[in-house]
Amino acid sequence: MQTEGPLSKLLLAYQDPIQVYAEAGAHILHLNAQIGKMLRMESLGLWNCMACGEIFSSLFRMGCCKRCFFESPMAGDSILRPELSTAHLGQADRDLDYEARFQLQAHIVYLADSGGIKVGVTREAQRHTRWMDQGASRVRIIARTENRYEAGVIEVALKAGYSDKTSWRHMLGGMMTGINLKEEALRAFVLFPPEMKGFFVPDGEEIQLLYPAQGMPKVTSIKLADGNGFEGRLVGIRGQYLLLEGGRVFNVRAHEGAQVRWKLEG
Repeated sequence: MQTEGPLSKLLLAYQDPIQVYAEAGAHILHLNAQIGKMLRMESLGLWNCMACGEIFSSLFRMGCCKRCFFESPMAGDSILRPELSTAHLGQADRDLDYEARFQLQAHIVYLADSGGIKVGVTREAQRHTRWMDQGASRVRIIARTENRYEAGVIEVALKAGYSDKTSWRHMLGGMMTGINLKEEALRAFVLFPPEMKGFFVPDGEEIQLLYPAQGMPKVTSIKLADGNGFEGRLVGIRGQYLLLEGGRVFNVRAHEGAQVRWKLEG
């Protein structure tokens, strides 16, 4: 099978194991069914901005062209730093209507185990998608807030004791700390700002996630550049990473917008 089109993040379905789909041109590929096949991906040298959709020879950051990175609400400050959210004050960063839809809804603060305990924030309605995208092994909700700003304030306070970044090498290695997340939630509660302690959830949802992948203790990251590509047998998927034989891994999310040609054969 051969097809081409711009890369977008993998679509992950919360099942056991997680089911993974990729948009490839006019096709939707069920990647679980492709494990074991030879995959070739070739860069076509063009990129689609994920905000405006225009085509460029390269993108600036976060899947955006330079103009959209500095102007689009899809790349606003609160995307990466929830504590900078201002929609609850009725104040726009870039587009108040867009920001209100995104920020003024229930958010959760969570602890995730991906070979190290990290703290994170996401919208409650898309929590499973967020956890799967990050390749987390185990996750527990520790706070539920009314908006993004409140969750961001809690996350900033918890950074005194926890990282907010996933160690992608540990995650792809399938490592887990084995720490009791319910007990860890109580330790994290001590770090909550006094005005945010009412958002603590002592019996928050806790889940374990199973991916179509084996642990890969030694990995090498593949990056696409104009006119080049890669080829190898697909041996698994975890989070937004395609895992190839020999420990090579490809981060699909980091290449969103790249126009590529896929080829899969048994």
